Amino acid sequence: MTFSAVPKPDLTPARIWSVGALCSAIADALAARFNPVCVAGELSGVSRAASGHLYFSIKDDSGQLRCAMFKRAAQLLDFNPRDGQQVELRGRLAVYEPRGDLQLVVESLRQSGQGRLFEQFLQLKARLQADGLFEASRKRLLPEAPRAIGLVTSLGAAALHDVLSALRRRAPHVPIYLAAAPVQGEGAPQALVWALSALYAMRSVATAPAPDVILLVRGGGSLEDLWAFNDEALARCIVQSPVPVISGVGHETDFTIADFCADVRAPTPTAAAELAARPLADWRMESTANGQRLRDALSQALDRQAQRLDLLQARLGRPSQRLADSRLSMQALAHRLRHASQMAVPAQQRHLQHLADRRKAGLDSGVALELQRLQRAGLRLSLLDPHLVLARGYAWLSDEQGSTVLKASQVVPGQALKAVLAEGAVEVTVSGV
Repeated sequence: MTFSAVPKPDLTPARIWSVGALCSAIADALAARFNPVCVAGELSGVSRAASGHLYFSIKDDSGQLRCAMFKRAAQLLDFNPRDGQQVELRGRLAVYEPRGDLQLVVESLRQSGQGRLFEQFLQLKARLQADGLFEASRKRLLPEAPRAIGLVTSLGAAALHDVLSALRRRAPHVPIYLAAAPVQGEGAPQALVWALSALYAMRSVATAPAPDVILLVRGGGSLEDLWAFNDEALARCIVQSPVPVISGVGHETDFTIADFCADVRAPTPTAAAELAARPLADWRMESTANGQRLRDALSQALDRQAQRLDLLQARLGRPSQRLADSRLSMQALAHRLRHASQMAVPAQQRHLQHLADRRKAGLDSGVALELQRLQRAGLRLSLLDPHLVLARGYAWLSDEQGSTVLKASQVVPGQALKAVLAEGAVEVTVSGV
């Protein structure tokens, strides 16, 4: 007789889990088995909470995962996540215990393909740097007062409006030459090269002022959006520019190859415009200051010449007094001559008369020469007369203590001043500085 062994049923009671404990155990198992995990897929249901946390799902044709990206990690994003974007993320699987949901806590997120593009960016940057395109020694200073400004950007770009508004506000007198080109998409790098080359060629045209500085600008975007400015041909074209180039591409945190090749890199398109053109108000203030310095120098020169004239006049003395002295001397000589004539022979009398005539002629000639010198000195003095300057429309300002006002920083609004004009003086009050 054959007997078969029949297993006895396991009568050991099964472990009864609490829901929270089971969720924790599952979370621990997932963490030990998978974390950290990298996932590629499409964004769906993207929403940003008031707390700054980002919630979305990542999906593909065969599955979907709920994701949470907390504020600290979300603040580091360099793009704005949108539904339908293909992304690559890194995170850790977890169980949201209050609902028992499986979720992926995202620690970093980037658009698909950015890793490959960034590697290309680094390779090109290293190659061009080795060729010396980024050397600081070859970069030029911006012109202080450009006669004309070249601008390369897209006609549909918001950067165009920003740059034109800034230039009209700061330097409305400077002409702007726009060389339009697409700043994104296939063919954009070559179009940017053509636009720059067209501005370079203007230097051979003598009918209009060629640009003294060129702005290469566009607004912000993702790495793919800015990729046209990471082109080797464009980089070498920028380096060959006959005038300084300012690159204002993207936002302050964006960097492109064009930024490294340009003579100056601006954080934004508007900042590029502000670097290119000095405000007209600054030129007016400098002109006013130069005019004041010129008036001060002229006043000092007049004072020096007046002192010199006083010294010459003191050395010369009064011509009328010298003439009176000479007349007295002549009278004395004449008296002596008359006395001598009574005592001397006629020949001696004639000799004395001859000497007297010669002295009188020499004295008259000397007096006439001195009078001429005095007249010339008086003429030079009249030319240095400060009233002649006032007659040309200038005024001399002084405060209540009589001190000369030379600078706008010496007065405050409401202060009373005295203005001396060519004819008379007026009391004025400072209305603004």
